Amino acid sequence: MELFVATGNAHKLVELGAALPGHTLKMPSDAGVADFEVDEDGSTYAENALKKARSLFDLVGAPSLADDSGLSVRALGGRPGVLSARYGAEPGPDGRLVVLGAPARNARLLGEMAGVSDRACAFVCCLVLVLAEDRIFSVQETCPGELLEAPRGEGGFGYDPIIYLPELGKSVAELSAEEKNRVSHRGKACARMAALLGSLGRDS
Repeated sequence: MELFVATGNAHKLVELGAALPGHTLKMPSDAGVADFEVDEDGSTYAENALKKARSLFDLVGAPSLADDSGLSVRALGGRPGVLSARYGAEPGPDGRLVVLGAPARNARLLGEMAGVSDRACAFVCCLVLVLAEDRIFSVQETCPGELLEAPRGEGGFGYDPIIYLPELGKSVAELSAEEKNRVSHRGKACARMAALLGSLGRDS
């Protein structure tokens, strides 16, 4: 199936493509939609993912897939959560939010967690697929782990270097692509979405 993905993040498209073999994933720009952007003002991952998928579907008129993901830290009451990508952002001189790069964001989170013994956390990913105005499917998965004291690993992106997976003895940034697709929140959500897409192919 050809799916338009509600993202401008090339890293995310690569991960989704690897986890959804047999499907052609395209960016909004491939349909002539420049600078696709949606105000992610939902209070949950599902709300944000649905809003993005619906918005893209309305623009391209074709099956649209969106994800919303983030990091939930237990000691911080679930923060940064749906605000993970904007964690630590502050208004600039023009009043618009200045978003931190991943290293600065990670450093800020580790600083906030300095001296905290409870390091439990989890990545969360919600995927929403809009096939038609009233035909919508959603899956949500997690990847539990522990917050490190300092970054480890050169792979991945975002918070990956500061999340440790005890069962593998590695940070997410130290995983191979195959390992990450198997255990990550996005990989597990994609596996469920792939199974769902397979069943839709048999039913349609």
